[in-house]
Amino acid sequence: MAVAAGDRIGERFAALKAEGRAGFITFVTAGDPDFETSLAIVKGLPAAGADLIELGMPFSDPMADGPAIQASSLRALKAGGSLKRTLELVGAFRDGDEATPVVLMGYYNPIYIYGARRFIADALEAGVDGLIVVDLPPEEDEELCLPALEAGLHFIRLATPTTDEKRLPKVLTNTSGFIYFVSITGITGTKSVDSEAVAVAVSRLRQSTDLPIAVGFGIKTPEQAAAIARVADAAVVGSALVNRIAEGAEASGEAKARMVASVLEGARELARGVRGARLDAPAAAGDRRLSSAKGS
Repeated sequence: MAVAAGDRIGERFAALKAEGRAGFITFVTAGDPDFETSLAIVKGLPAAGADLIELGMPFSDPMADGPAIQASSLRALKAGGSLKRTLELVGAFRDGDEATPVVLMGYYNPIYIYGARRFIADALEAGVDGLIVVDLPPEEDEELCLPALEAGLHFIRLATPTTDEKRLPKVLTNTSGFIYFVSITGITGTKSVDSEAVAVAVSRLRQSTDLPIAVGFGIKTPEQAAAIARVADAAVVGSALVNRIAEGAEASGEAKARMVASVLEGARELARGVRGARLDAPAAAGDRRLSSAKGS
């Protein structure tokens, strides 16, 4: 299904393709460690190199997330975070940035309680561009996916190393914006990415979809981000940034300002890895491997 005009995600991936580079997608939990600090971080991410921003919707039982992101969700909730406050944060971000795509990522329970139709309307009004709902399978598309697409919100699906040829067509049905490939089995933040295995998986996905492919989970360093950027359309980093928030979560005043600066510096380092990934010989080799796979 077509998404309404003003497609920030589509426009951003088109611009990245024209530049000949992969995108850098950052993940932080909305409201972590508090609303004001979270907003300062999110507002600073585009200048730090983020091409797209994923915002976690805080939830008390984030089953697909590892300890770092689970703790970030609990910090946000403790500070008064909610789905309503998450949308308010997006709206506040949009006051100064109309270009950077924002994707909400999380679980269906808070959306169900909020009311799916009301949530879609409020998300669009706030300036949200897409949704990733990790526990809502394609078999339940009528719950949220189809109404979201009809309203103009992208619905981004996860593919994993265990998504086989039989399951993949179902995963790709009604998916828009981009595909999020989960590079490891298990929860976030607990393993490191295997770039060679990712290259094989991405080439397989490209044979089944024209959508951009972003890769996340297990990317912790600029070097790992660069390796993914050579073979995918975007690298997604979450736990590495969330860990920096955790280090200063209990701080106040100038100490908290230093924590914000540390998070943004971490983002800049990762962004440099992504942006420089295709400038050296290994990058070109990776691109050739993918080109060959697409033509096979």
